[in-house]
Amino acid sequence: MASYHLSVKTIKRSAGRSATAAAAYRVGERIECQREGRIHDYTRKQGIKETFIVTPENAPSWAQDRSKLWNEVEASETRRDSVTAREWELALPSEISAEDRSQITRDFAQELVSRYGVAVDVAIHEPHREGDQRNHHAHVLTSTRKLEPEGFTAKTRVLDSAKTGGVEIEQMRGLWAELQNRALERAGEVERVDHRSLEAQREAALERGDELSAEELDRDPELKLGPAANSMERRAKAMAEREGREYKPVTERGAVVHAARQARAAFREMRERLDIARETYGVERAAGQGRVSAGLAALRAAAAKDREAGRPGEDLRERLARVVGRSEGQDNTPTPEGRNYTRERLKEIMDKDAGRDGQAAVHKLDGHSDPGLGDDTEREARKPSVNERLKDVLNKPREKLEIEDGRDQEKDQEVENEREIDREIDRDPGLSH
Repeated sequence: MASYHLSVKTIKRSAGRSATAAAAYRVGERIECQREGRIHDYTRKQGIKETFIVTPENAPSWAQDRSKLWNEVEASETRRDSVTAREWELALPSEISAEDRSQITRDFAQELVSRYGVAVDVAIHEPHREGDQRNHHAHVLTSTRKLEPEGFTAKTRVLDSAKTGGVEIEQMRGLWAELQNRALERAGEVERVDHRSLEAQREAALERGDELSAEELDRDPELKLGPAANSMERRAKAMAEREGREYKPVTERGAVVHAARQARAAFREMRERLDIARETYGVERAAGQGRVSAGLAALRAAAAKDREAGRPGEDLRERLARVVGRSEGQDNTPTPEGRNYTRERLKEIMDKDAGRDGQAAVHKLDGHSDPGLGDDTEREARKPSVNERLKDVLNKPREKLEIEDGRDQEKDQEVENEREIDREIDRDPGLSH
């Protein structure tokens, strides 16, 4: 699933960092810092897919020389606590081609140049060989001063100001989401990214009446692992894969992130099954099928999705419970043992269709025409309804059904044996009267 990430960081001298070192590391090159007299050599760094520099139209020619460019950046700053560069870190969709990833990154870099007049140095990185193979990303390093024909001039204060910086970054976040979504659409992908906060997305979902999406968005942002924990988790995943066992996080942060991702994946899977079931139910009802037949068709559609995903067969009640969107672990409220969520959900649907109160729906499902009739007295005097028989089947464990089926077969065999004995007696003249 496509995910959104854009973060903005600053390269500060007060933190012991330099623009020359940052550029050399991200592009995997050798740059000598003239201000510090140090050589930053990262030519052995791997995983760098593409690098390029984008500058304003009237920029001097030396700006295309990476070493010259970032040494000039360092020379233009005189303060000991200067912010020499700004880094925009972008997650690239794995669902689109490498050419499309390159193009949308170039478009974003060009927008930075056009909007702020800065120099932009881009490095597109491939996923780590031992990490998540969807982790395509780009490091976009920009100067903090405008680049004009005479060199670096005024600072881009619009990004530094507390009043305007947040607004500018939010607009660039929106632009990056738009570039990705256009590329996803061109690639024929259904997924889209959203740059807004989870709370903003949740409020928007509630406004349009999409309660399922709102529930999915009602969560905390994913915890950031950090370089050390990320490295440890990558090694643990690689070892688990080599040994053919399930991956288990080895750090506290890794455990939190892994649990959150599993929960989101389970929710998406449940929603997909529910969408399939709802669509199938609607089609069957429109075709004139009854509620029970339409419900069984929805169950078969959900079961077919399970088979396509290579999942082993499951209990009928479990599958039906998932179709109606219920699971024991869906919320934190305690659930009584043996509670039949399938039956409750069917009652809700019948109550809504009939326009009656809940008690009437309960008795209708149980086969009563009069809500005042009890289960024990009425059921003995009439033939069980289809809903009642279906409910009894759903509530019986599979082992019990198999035992009862075996007993029925034994009983049938005994009856057949008795009939055979009677026929033998009739054929034996010595025993006839």
